[in-house]
Amino acid sequence: MTLAMLSACSGNRPAVGPGSATPTPRPGGGAGIAGAGVVAGSPADMQRLYRSMGLIAGTGAIPFVSSVSFLRSPTPDSTLTLIALSLPSRVLGFTRQGERYAAGYSARLEVRRGATVVTLIEASEKVLVPTFRETSRTDESIIWQQFLKLAPGRYSVTLSIKDDASIRNATEEVQVEVPRLSSEMLGSPVPVYEAIPRVTADSLPRLLARPRATVVFGQDSVLPLYLDAVGAAAPTRAHVGIIGEGDIRLFDTDIELPARGDGHSMTYAVPVAKMGIGINTVLVSVPGRADTARARVLVSLGDDLPIASFDEMFAYLRYFTTADRLKTLRDATPAQRPEAWAAFLKATDPVPGTAEHEGLRDYFGRIRVANIRFRDDGPVGWQSDRGTAFVALGDPDNIVDTGMTDPNARIRQQIWEYRELRVQIVFLDQSGFGRWRLSAQGRAELDNAIRRRMASRP
Repeated sequence: MTLAMLSACSGNRPAVGPGSATPTPRPGGGAGIAGAGVVAGSPADMQRLYRSMGLIAGTGAIPFVSSVSFLRSPTPDSTLTLIALSLPSRVLGFTRQGERYAAGYSARLEVRRGATVVTLIEASEKVLVPTFRETSRTDESIIWQQFLKLAPGRYSVTLSIKDDASIRNATEEVQVEVPRLSSEMLGSPVPVYEAIPRVTADSLPRLLARPRATVVFGQDSVLPLYLDAVGAAAPTRAHVGIIGEGDIRLFDTDIELPARGDGHSMTYAVPVAKMGIGINTVLVSVPGRADTARARVLVSLGDDLPIASFDEMFAYLRYFTTADRLKTLRDATPAQRPEAWAAFLKATDPVPGTAEHEGLRDYFGRIRVANIRFRDDGPVGWQSDRGTAFVALGDPDNIVDTGMTDPNARIRQQIWEYRELRVQIVFLDQSGFGRWRLSAQGRAELDNAIRRRMASRP
């Protein structure tokens, strides 16, 4: 499981600069396209996307994501700071223990103000999962979070994660500005999986943070957003707005904050249908006050798909289905997109009776394999000539490599045979260094085969 921190900020609340705790397993299964839980982009692509959201994304062999959120303390000279971190279970080394699988990791959190160490937490955590499948999840299946009380001001925060079963580790240091929150202000809106609101400023909310702040388009209907308002002067109303791609205002509503003990904290269900594919900004303000709290939210097509906009999605799907089907998606208005995407999933699902979309699962799986198998063919493996053929058509039924029969040949040929399509795709290596390319005729044959294959799919 990974440790993730949510970075949220509000008008006068700068949050995160570049770059005893209880580990809590996230309930439920992995989230992917129609439940597939597959990977298309590289971890580095996703980490860059998370950083663009203002999150802390660790580099190294363990791609953790972390966020920082700020809530009111009883007095204005300190601010309750939530640091939440997440990582996918697939990065840990699991071993079998009886009927279950176990892994361990070490987490280290250091908070400094200048040269002074304000807080140092070192934790050794164990993870137990019931099935082998759980060990290969790519979502934020492991979450570690910590509440701290910090005086307002600037701090250096260093997060480190190490897998106990290997040398895999990652570290990230960032600058965090802790704001001063008055009694009339809302705290940071915190994306969560679940939350029980607190009723007094000297208590802690019982919540499970959602460090990646990510929902899956066409699968998740709402994003639970914890709104914290405590104290005698706590606001009783709030305005929620959503800003999408191109600074387009997608949604606005006024909500009542119900009385709960000595405050008005609550969880608000943000409708995913009102957000656009990619990064959205959720704004929460108190009527009559200039201060605005905000959270960045990613609406994705599935785990580890580095797609930051609806239009970018079509680059990934161009070898999956026909141009007419993609045009229907492309022509949908922002309000129509959730319904259009759901219809697209239904129309292209080869096995409708199952929970996952096997077609997209296998397709994005081939993209992942192509990025590794053909990485020497071009800058991006799946966009190379051989990568394109593999992603669109799958593995060939037979491969003939003339270099195996005539090692002295000046130009080496690799012939991929697809018997069902009755086509042979010829790749040429004219340099002798394994850089395979299509001839003009080979390109035409491949394009024709791709059109026939896509037309034969559901």
